[in-house]
Amino acid sequence: MKEVVIYTDGGARGNPGPGGFGAIVTFGAHRKELKGAFAHTTNNRMELMGVISALEMLKEACAVTVYSDSKYVVDAMLKGWLEGWKKRGWKKSDKKPVLNQDLWRRLDAAAARHNPTWKWVKGHAGNPLNERCDELVHEAIDEGKLVIDQGYLDQQAGR
Repeated sequence: MKEVVIYTDGGARGNPGPGGFGAIVTFGAHRKELKGAFAHTTNNRMELMGVISALEMLKEACAVTVYSDSKYVVDAMLKGWLEGWKKRGWKKSDKKPVLNQDLWRRLDAAAARHNPTWKWVKGHAGNPLNERCDELVHEAIDEGKLVIDQGYLDQQAGR
């Protein structure tokens, strides 16, 4: 099984506001950078999109180490939150619906194809790949090719 390392980041200017994600996928000497931006979204949605975009681009099952500065993402995967949400029909322990279900479902499906290990990395602390992912977030937003985050709009409308 190929061993892949992924670094991801996401953010929004205003929360909600225009947002972007960045990811770096490395396999041996190969490196691919990914980025994208949305017109109106949240930090958490973009953190999820960073991981999703990287995992979904892999063409075969891999042993993947995912580094993220998002406790939201890493804790959900390591502390069993995602599994609990699924068992409770996408409800949190307080019985309220899980936010960002559309993206959590995508992440769940993408992660199931691989053998992921989840690692939290402190953001803005000098880690070169994490810092580059943050740059990709801002590059994506600044390029102005912002697409509609339909999942966010549907969530806000209660759909």
